Amino acid sequence: MEPLYQQTHKQVHEIQSHMGRLETADKQSLHLVENEIQASIDQIFSHLERLEILSSKEPPNKRQNAKLRVDQLKYDVQHLQTALRNFQHRRYAREQQERQREELLSRTFTTNGTQKKILDIANMLGLSNTVMRLTEKRAFQDKYFMIGGMLLTCVVMFLVVQYLT
Repeated sequence: MEPLYQQTHKQVHEIQSHMGRLETADKQSLHLVENEIQASIDQIFSHLERLEILSSKEPPNKRQNAKLRVDQLKYDVQHLQTALRNFQHRRYAREQQERQREELLSRTFTTNGTQKKILDIANMLGLSNTVMRLTEKRAFQDKYFMIGGMLLTCVVMFLVVQYLT
């Protein structure tokens, strides 16, 4: 049991050092390092199963200590597995953000597509430029009428509230 425990313990420390390489690895070798770490973690889990069996076969006075050591290794490996998953999740989110950023930067925007369509339809119907300018002027004036009406409504509501309270 002791040689397998020492080997597994050594592998846990190697994985911890490989986790540091994840942060500095370039994009091409990143997947290779992740796969290597995951394969090592899987191998350690198989070793842990074997160690659990061997620890239950230890003499009663050493059994508790052996199980405690195996549980500690299992906890460490689960912690490494979680750290690897968190790193992969952060990497995936970062790559997705980069893709979205590139998509936004490469997208072309059109200016006021609705006004252009209205002008195209009006030209197809044969409306003259004079009529078009008059409708645009009317829309501009209507905006001021709307703002004035909203202000008048607010003043009336304020006066009603003041009068009733």
